[in-house]
Amino acid sequence: MTRPPLEVADLVRTAGTAFIEHNRQWLHWTHIKVLLAITRCRTAALGGHIDECTRCGHRAAISYNSCRNRHCPKCQTSARERWIQARRRELLPTPYVHVVFTLPPQLASLALQDKKVIYGLLLRASAETLLEVARNPRHLGAEIGFFSVLHTWNQKLQLHPHVHCVIPAGGLSRDRTRWIHSRPRFFLPIYLLRRVFRGKFVAGLKSAFQRGQLHLAGNLASLAQPKIFASWLRPLFRKDWIVYSKPPFGGPEFVLNYLGRYTHRVAISNHRLLSFDDGQVTFRWRDSAHNNEQKLMTLSLGEFLRRFLLHLLPKSFVRIRHFGFLASRRRAQLLPLCLAALDSASAQTETATSTVQDMSPSWVCPKCGGPMVIVERLTAAQIQLRSPPKASMAAA
Repeated sequence: MTRPPLEVADLVRTAGTAFIEHNRQWLHWTHIKVLLAITRCRTAALGGHIDECTRCGHRAAISYNSCRNRHCPKCQTSARERWIQARRRELLPTPYVHVVFTLPPQLASLALQDKKVIYGLLLRASAETLLEVARNPRHLGAEIGFFSVLHTWNQKLQLHPHVHCVIPAGGLSRDRTRWIHSRPRFFLPIYLLRRVFRGKFVAGLKSAFQRGQLHLAGNLASLAQPKIFASWLRPLFRKDWIVYSKPPFGGPEFVLNYLGRYTHRVAISNHRLLSFDDGQVTFRWRDSAHNNEQKLMTLSLGEFLRRFLLHLLPKSFVRIRHFGFLASRRRAQLLPLCLAALDSASAQTETATSTVQDMSPSWVCPKCGGPMVIVERLTAAQIQLRSPPKASMAAA
Protein backbone atom coordinates (compact mmCIF):
# COMPACT_ATOMS: atom_id res chain seq x y z
CA MET A 1 0.00 0.00 0.00
CA THR A 2 1.38 3.39 -1.01
CA ARG A 3 2.03 6.09 1.54
CA PRO A 4 -0.95 8.47 1.78
CA PRO A 5 -0.23 12.11 0.87
CA LEU A 6 -1.52 13.31 4.27
CA GLU A 7 -1.16 11.63 7.67
CA VAL A 8 -2.40 12.27 11.19
CA ALA A 9 1.27 12.76 12.13
CA ASP A 10 1.48 15.70 9.70
CA LEU A 11 -1.51 17.33 11.38
CA VAL A 12 -0.09 16.83 14.87
CA ARG A 13 3.25 18.36 13.80
CA THR A 14 1.42 21.34 12.31
CA ALA A 15 -0.62 21.88 15.47
CA GLY A 16 2.53 21.64 17.58
CA THR A 17 2.73 23.06 21.07
CA ALA A 18 0.06 25.65 20.26
CA PHE A 19 -2.64 22.97 20.38
CA ILE A 20 -1.35 21.68 23.72
CA GLU A 21 -1.18 25.15 25.28
CA HIS A 22 -4.67 26.04 24.06
CA ASN A 23 -6.24 22.84 25.44
CA ARG A 24 -4.36 22.31 28.71
CA GLN A 25 -7.61 22.44 30.69
CA TRP A 26 -8.56 18.95 29.46
CA LEU A 27 -5.38 17.44 28.01
CA HIS A 28 -3.57 14.89 30.19
CA TRP A 29 -0.08 13.44 29.93
CA THR A 30 -1.59 10.36 28.24
CA HIS A 31 -2.88 12.54 25.38
CA ILE A 32 0.49 14.23 24.98
CA LYS A 33 2.28 10.88 25.07
CA VAL A 34 0.15 9.59 22.17
CA LEU A 35 0.62 12.77 20.14
CA LEU A 36 4.39 12.56 20.63
CA ALA A 37 4.46 8.88 19.64
CA ILE A 38 2.50 9.57 16.45
CA THR A 39 4.83 12.39 15.38
CA ARG A 40 7.97 10.29 16.01
CA CYS A 41 6.68 7.09 14.43
CA ARG A 42 8.96 5.83 11.63
CA THR A 43 11.32 8.76 11.94
CA ALA A 44 14.99 8.84 12.91
CA ALA A 45 13.98 9.91 16.43
CA LEU A 46 13.10 6.29 17.29
CA GLY A 47 16.16 4.70 15.74
CA GLY A 48 16.10 2.16 12.98
CA HIS A 49 17.42 -1.10 11.59
CA ILE A 50 19.06 -2.56 8.50
CA ASP A 51 17.68 -5.66 6.78
CA GLU A 52 19.64 -8.17 4.72
CA CYS A 53 18.46 -10.90 2.38
CA THR A 54 19.34 -14.37 3.63
CA ARG A 55 19.52 -15.64 0.04
CA CYS A 56 21.51 -13.11 -2.02
CA GLY A 57 22.93 -10.84 0.71
CA HIS A 58 21.24 -7.67 -0.57
CA ARG A 59 21.11 -4.94 2.11
CA ALA A 60 18.25 -2.48 2.25
CA ALA A 61 18.46 1.15 3.29
CA ILE A 62 17.88 2.08 6.92
CA SER A 63 14.27 1.51 8.00
CA TYR A 64 13.00 3.71 10.82
CA ASN A 65 11.32 2.03 13.79
CA SER A 66 7.62 2.24 14.59
CA CYS A 67 6.27 3.74 17.80
CA ARG A 68 4.02 0.68 18.39
CA ASN A 69 1.41 2.82 20.08
CA ARG A 70 -2.01 1.23 19.62
CA HIS A 71 -3.57 4.59 18.76
CA CYS A 72 -1.12 5.28 15.91
CA PRO A 73 -2.64 4.86 12.42
CA LYS A 74 0.68 3.61 10.99
CA CYS A 75 1.36 0.87 13.55
CA GLN A 76 -1.78 -1.22 13.32
CA THR A 77 -1.32 -3.03 9.99
CA SER A 78 1.43 -5.36 11.14
CA ALA A 79 -0.25 -5.88 14.53
CA ARG A 80 -3.47 -6.83 12.76
CA GLU A 81 -1.67 -9.33 10.51
CA ARG A 82 0.00 -11.00 13.50
CA TRP A 83 -3.31 -11.24 15.33
CA ILE A 84 -5.11 -12.71 12.31
CA GLN A 85 -2.37 -15.32 11.85
CA ALA A 86 -2.82 -16.38 15.47
CA ARG A 87 -6.60 -16.65 14.95
CA ARG A 88 -6.25 -19.05 12.01
CA ARG A 89 -5.88 -21.98 14.38
CA GLU A 90 -9.20 -21.08 16.02
CA LEU A 91 -11.36 -20.77 12.91
CA LEU A 92 -14.06 -23.41 12.48
CA PRO A 93 -15.41 -24.77 9.18
CA THR A 94 -18.83 -23.21 9.60
CA PRO A 95 -20.53 -19.92 8.67
CA TYR A 96 -19.99 -16.95 11.00
CA VAL A 97 -22.26 -14.24 12.38
CA HIS A 98 -21.50 -10.57 13.07
CA VAL A 99 -23.43 -8.97 15.95
CA VAL A 100 -23.01 -5.33 17.07
CA PHE A 101 -24.03 -3.93 20.49
CA THR A 102 -24.25 -0.12 20.80
CA LEU A 103 -24.54 2.12 23.86
CA PRO A 104 -27.31 4.76 23.85
CA PRO A 105 -26.03 8.32 23.21
CA GLN A 106 -27.25 9.36 26.70
CA LEU A 107 -24.34 7.39 28.18
CA ALA A 108 -21.63 9.05 26.06
CA SER A 109 -20.74 11.72 28.62
CA LEU A 110 -20.50 9.11 31.36
CA ALA A 111 -18.28 6.94 29.16
CA LEU A 112 -15.84 9.85 28.71
CA GLN A 113 -15.43 10.27 32.47
CA ASP A 114 -15.22 6.55 33.33
CA LYS A 115 -13.83 4.86 30.23
CA LYS A 116 -12.41 1.81 31.96
CA VAL A 117 -15.62 1.05 33.87
CA ILE A 118 -18.09 1.79 31.06
CA TYR A 119 -16.15 0.14 28.23
CA GLY A 120 -15.40 -2.90 30.39
CA LEU A 121 -19.07 -3.16 31.31
CA LEU A 122 -20.07 -2.85 27.64
CA LEU A 123 -17.82 -5.76 26.67
CA ARG A 124 -18.93 -7.89 29.61
CA ALA A 125 -22.69 -7.21 29.31
CA SER A 126 -22.75 -7.90 25.55
CA ALA A 127 -20.79 -11.15 25.98
CA GLU A 128 -22.98 -12.37 28.86
CA THR A 129 -26.06 -11.57 26.79
CA LEU A 130 -24.92 -13.71 23.86
CA LEU A 131 -23.84 -16.60 26.09
CA GLU A 132 -27.07 -16.59 28.11
CA VAL A 133 -29.48 -16.36 25.16
CA ALA A 134 -27.53 -18.97 23.17
CA ARG A 135 -27.66 -21.47 26.08
CA ASN A 136 -31.46 -21.21 26.22
CA PRO A 137 -32.92 -24.42 24.68
CA ARG A 138 -35.76 -22.36 23.18
CA HIS A 139 -33.29 -20.55 20.93
CA LEU A 140 -29.99 -22.35 20.21
CA GLY A 141 -29.38 -24.48 23.28
CA ALA A 142 -25.63 -24.52 22.83
CA GLU A 143 -22.41 -23.12 24.21
CA ILE A 144 -20.98 -20.61 21.77
CA GLY A 145 -17.53 -19.03 21.45
CA PHE A 146 -16.58 -15.69 19.96
CA PHE A 147 -14.34 -12.66 20.15
CA SER A 148 -15.43 -9.07 20.74
CA VAL A 149 -13.77 -5.85 19.54
CA LEU A 150 -14.50 -2.47 21.13
CA HIS A 151 -14.84 0.59 18.90
CA THR A 152 -15.61 4.00 20.39
CA TRP A 153 -16.11 6.14 17.28
CA ASN A 154 -18.39 6.70 14.33
CA GLN A 155 -17.35 7.80 10.84
CA LYS A 156 -17.39 11.46 11.92
CA LEU A 157 -14.99 10.75 14.83
CA GLN A 158 -17.73 11.41 17.36
CA LEU A 159 -18.07 9.29 20.49
CA HIS A 160 -20.06 6.16 19.60
CA PRO A 161 -19.12 3.20 21.86
CA HIS A 162 -20.07 -0.17 20.36
CA VAL A 163 -18.82 -3.75 20.30
CA HIS A 164 -18.37 -5.99 17.26
CA CYS A 165 -18.81 -9.71 18.00
CA VAL A 166 -17.81 -12.33 15.41
CA ILE A 167 -19.37 -15.70 16.24
CA PRO A 168 -19.47 -19.17 14.65
CA ALA A 169 -23.09 -19.82 13.66
CA GLY A 170 -23.69 -22.58 16.19
CA GLY A 171 -22.18 -24.12 19.28
CA LEU A 172 -21.42 -27.20 21.36
CA SER A 173 -24.24 -29.21 22.88
CA ARG A 174 -24.42 -29.50 26.66
CA ASP A 175 -22.74 -32.92 26.63
CA ARG A 176 -20.07 -31.50 24.26
CA THR A 177 -20.45 -34.38 21.82
CA ARG A 178 -22.15 -32.67 18.88
CA TRP A 179 -22.32 -29.33 17.10
CA ILE A 180 -25.66 -27.54 17.02
CA HIS A 181 -26.08 -25.42 13.90
CA SER A 182 -28.13 -22.24 13.97
CA ARG A 183 -30.84 -21.65 11.39
CA PRO A 184 -29.55 -20.82 7.89
CA ARG A 185 -30.62 -17.15 7.94
CA PHE A 186 -31.11 -16.60 11.68
CA PHE A 187 -28.83 -16.81 14.71
CA LEU A 188 -30.50 -15.43 17.87
CA PRO A 189 -33.65 -13.26 18.33
CA ILE A 190 -32.67 -9.59 18.18
CA TYR A 191 -35.57 -8.37 20.34
CA LEU A 192 -34.38 -10.64 23.15
CA LEU A 193 -30.72 -9.65 22.78
CA ARG A 194 -31.75 -6.00 23.12
CA ARG A 195 -33.74 -6.54 26.30
CA VAL A 196 -31.19 -8.78 28.01
CA PHE A 197 -28.29 -6.49 27.03
CA ARG A 198 -30.09 -3.43 28.38
CA GLY A 199 -30.94 -5.16 31.64
CA LYS A 200 -27.41 -6.49 32.22
CA PHE A 201 -25.73 -3.18 31.41
CA VAL A 202 -28.01 -1.08 33.63
CA ALA A 203 -27.66 -3.60 36.47
CA GLY A 204 -23.88 -3.44 36.10
CA LEU A 205 -24.01 0.36 36.08
CA LYS A 206 -26.05 0.43 39.30
CA SER A 207 -23.60 -1.97 40.91
CA ALA A 208 -20.62 0.19 39.86
CA PHE A 209 -22.36 3.26 41.35
CA GLN A 210 -23.04 1.49 44.65
CA ARG A 211 -19.39 0.36 44.89
CA GLY A 212 -18.16 3.92 44.25
CA GLN A 213 -16.44 3.02 40.97
CA LEU A 214 -17.92 5.93 39.00
CA HIS A 215 -16.04 9.23 39.16
CA LEU A 216 -18.82 11.73 38.58
CA ALA A 217 -17.56 15.27 38.06
CA GLY A 218 -18.27 18.37 36.00
CA ASN A 219 -21.76 18.41 34.50
CA LEU A 220 -22.35 14.92 35.94
CA ALA A 221 -21.49 15.85 39.54
CA SER A 222 -25.16 15.96 40.56
CA LEU A 223 -25.48 12.27 39.70
CA ALA A 224 -23.45 11.43 42.79
CA GLN A 225 -26.77 11.65 44.70
CA PRO A 226 -28.42 8.17 44.67
CA LYS A 227 -31.93 9.48 43.94
CA ILE A 228 -30.75 11.71 41.09
CA PHE A 229 -28.69 8.85 39.65
CA ALA A 230 -31.70 6.51 39.79
CA SER A 231 -33.95 9.04 38.03
CA TRP A 232 -31.24 9.60 35.39
CA LEU A 233 -31.13 5.84 34.68
CA ARG A 234 -34.91 5.42 34.46
CA PRO A 235 -35.38 6.78 30.89
CA LEU A 236 -32.88 4.22 29.58
CA PHE A 237 -35.58 1.56 29.95
CA ARG A 238 -38.11 3.50 27.88
CA LYS A 239 -36.49 2.77 24.52
CA ASP A 240 -34.93 -0.19 22.77
CA TRP A 241 -31.16 -0.36 22.71
CA ILE A 242 -29.46 -0.92 19.38
CA VAL A 243 -28.33 -4.48 18.68
CA TYR A 244 -27.67 -5.37 15.07
CA SER A 245 -27.01 -8.80 13.57
CA LYS A 246 -25.99 -9.66 10.05
CA PRO A 247 -27.10 -12.99 8.55
CA PRO A 248 -24.51 -15.81 8.70
CA PHE A 249 -21.77 -15.26 6.12
CA GLY A 250 -18.87 -17.28 4.58
CA GLY A 251 -16.57 -19.79 6.20
CA PRO A 252 -13.05 -19.58 7.70
CA GLU A 253 -11.11 -18.08 4.78
CA PHE A 254 -13.72 -15.38 4.22
CA VAL A 255 -13.70 -14.59 7.94
CA LEU A 256 -9.95 -13.89 7.84
CA ASN A 257 -10.52 -11.06 5.37
CA TYR A 258 -13.61 -9.93 7.25
CA LEU A 259 -11.72 -9.67 10.55
CA GLY A 260 -9.29 -7.15 9.10
CA ARG A 261 -12.06 -4.58 8.85
CA TYR A 262 -12.66 -4.50 12.60
CA THR A 263 -9.55 -5.51 14.52
CA HIS A 264 -6.75 -3.08 15.39
CA ARG A 265 -8.55 -0.09 13.95
CA VAL A 266 -7.95 3.42 15.19
CA ALA A 267 -10.44 6.28 15.07
CA ILE A 268 -9.40 7.26 11.54
CA SER A 269 -6.92 5.85 9.03
CA ASN A 270 -4.46 8.04 7.16
CA HIS A 271 -6.02 7.00 3.85
CA ARG A 272 -9.28 8.75 4.75
CA LEU A 273 -7.53 12.13 5.04
CA LEU A 274 -7.86 14.22 1.88
CA SER A 275 -6.50 17.71 2.49
CA PHE A 276 -5.32 20.30 4.98
CA ASP A 277 -5.74 23.93 3.92
CA ASP A 278 -6.00 27.15 5.94
CA GLY A 279 -6.25 25.25 9.21
CA GLN A 280 -9.09 23.03 7.95
CA VAL A 281 -8.90 19.22 7.70
CA THR A 282 -11.04 17.41 5.12
CA PHE A 283 -11.64 13.66 5.29
CA ARG A 284 -13.95 11.01 3.87
CA TRP A 285 -16.74 9.44 5.85
CA ARG A 286 -19.35 6.80 5.06
CA ASP A 287 -23.00 7.67 5.65
CA SER A 288 -24.66 4.42 6.75
CA ALA A 289 -28.07 6.14 6.81
CA HIS A 290 -27.85 6.68 3.03
CA ASN A 291 -26.60 3.34 1.66
CA ASN A 292 -23.03 3.94 2.87
CA GLU A 293 -22.62 6.89 0.52
CA GLN A 294 -19.13 8.41 0.63
CA LYS A 295 -19.19 12.03 1.83
CA LEU A 296 -16.68 14.69 2.85
CA MET A 297 -16.37 16.46 6.19
CA THR A 298 -14.25 19.49 7.02
CA LEU A 299 -13.19 20.36 10.57
CA SER A 300 -10.79 22.85 12.06
CA LEU A 301 -7.45 21.32 13.02
CA GLY A 302 -8.15 21.78 16.72
CA GLU A 303 -11.58 20.14 16.50
CA PHE A 304 -10.18 17.25 14.44
CA LEU A 305 -7.49 16.51 17.03
CA ARG A 306 -10.00 16.90 19.87
CA ARG A 307 -12.25 14.29 18.30
CA PHE A 308 -9.28 12.01 17.59
CA LEU A 309 -8.18 12.14 21.23
CA LEU A 310 -11.68 11.27 22.48
CA HIS A 311 -10.94 7.67 21.54
CA LEU A 312 -7.80 7.04 23.56
CA LEU A 313 -8.23 3.93 25.68
CA PRO A 314 -7.19 3.62 29.34
CA LYS A 315 -3.77 2.16 30.04
CA SER A 316 -3.67 -1.66 29.81
CA PHE A 317 -7.31 -1.81 28.73
CA VAL A 318 -7.92 -4.92 26.59
CA ARG A 319 -10.17 -4.01 23.67
CA ILE A 320 -10.20 -7.45 21.98
CA ARG A 321 -11.57 -10.20 24.22
CA HIS A 322 -12.52 -13.85 23.79
CA PHE A 323 -15.51 -15.57 25.36
CA GLY A 324 -17.22 -18.96 25.58
CA PHE A 325 -15.22 -21.86 24.19
CA LEU A 326 -12.67 -19.36 22.82
CA ALA A 327 -11.89 -17.91 26.25
CA SER A 328 -8.22 -18.28 27.14
CA ARG A 329 -8.80 -20.73 30.00
CA ARG A 330 -11.12 -23.00 28.01
CA ARG A 331 -9.81 -22.78 24.46
CA ALA A 332 -7.27 -25.62 24.68
CA GLN A 333 -9.91 -28.03 26.04
CA LEU A 334 -13.02 -27.03 24.08
CA LEU A 335 -11.73 -26.01 20.65
CA PRO A 336 -10.64 -29.60 19.75
CA LEU A 337 -14.12 -30.78 20.78
CA CYS A 338 -15.67 -28.24 18.41
CA LEU A 339 -13.45 -29.42 15.57
CA ALA A 340 -14.28 -33.04 16.31
CA ALA A 341 -17.99 -32.28 16.48
CA LEU A 342 -17.77 -30.60 13.09
CA ASP A 343 -15.82 -33.60 11.73
CA SER A 344 -13.12 -31.23 10.47
CA ALA A 345 -9.99 -33.35 10.31
CA SER A 346 -9.43 -32.47 6.66
CA ALA A 347 -10.33 -28.81 7.20
CA GLN A 348 -7.92 -28.64 10.13
CA THR A 349 -5.10 -29.99 7.94
CA GLU A 350 -5.86 -27.42 5.25
CA THR A 351 -5.89 -24.61 7.81
CA ALA A 352 -2.57 -25.73 9.26
CA THR A 353 -1.04 -25.84 5.78
CA SER A 354 -2.31 -22.39 4.88
CA THR A 355 -0.98 -21.08 8.19
CA VAL A 356 2.53 -22.31 7.40
CA GLN A 357 2.38 -20.76 3.96
CA ASP A 358 1.03 -17.44 5.19
CA MET A 359 3.58 -17.12 7.97
CA SER A 360 6.22 -16.21 5.36
CA PRO A 361 8.11 -12.96 5.99
CA SER A 362 6.11 -9.82 5.31
CA TRP A 363 9.14 -8.21 3.63
CA VAL A 364 10.94 -10.00 0.83
CA CYS A 365 14.11 -9.07 -1.04
CA PRO A 366 13.46 -6.75 -4.01
CA LYS A 367 16.32 -8.45 -5.88
CA CYS A 368 15.61 -12.18 -5.53
CA GLY A 369 12.43 -12.48 -3.46
CA GLY A 370 14.23 -14.12 -0.53
CA PRO A 371 13.38 -13.43 3.13
CA MET A 372 14.82 -10.28 4.70
CA VAL A 373 16.11 -10.36 8.29
CA ILE A 374 17.37 -7.63 10.61
CA VAL A 375 21.17 -7.66 10.80
CA GLU A 376 21.83 -4.35 12.55
CA ARG A 377 19.93 -2.07 14.91
CA LEU A 378 20.70 1.65 15.14
CA THR A 379 19.92 4.24 17.78
CA ALA A 380 18.76 7.75 16.92
CA ALA A 381 22.29 9.04 17.61
CA GLN A 382 23.87 6.45 15.32
CA ILE A 383 21.47 7.37 12.51
CA GLN A 384 22.35 11.03 12.93
CA LEU A 385 26.06 10.23 12.66
CA ARG A 386 25.45 8.26 9.45
CA SER A 387 23.32 10.94 7.82
CA PRO A 388 24.98 13.22 5.23
CA PRO A 389 25.99 16.72 6.33
CA LYS A 390 23.48 19.50 5.82
CA ALA A 391 23.83 21.67 2.74
CA SER A 392 24.82 24.72 4.79
CA MET A 393 27.59 22.81 6.54
CA ALA A 394 28.83 21.33 3.28
CA ALA A 395 29.04 24.77 1.68
CA ALA A 396 31.06 26.07 4.63
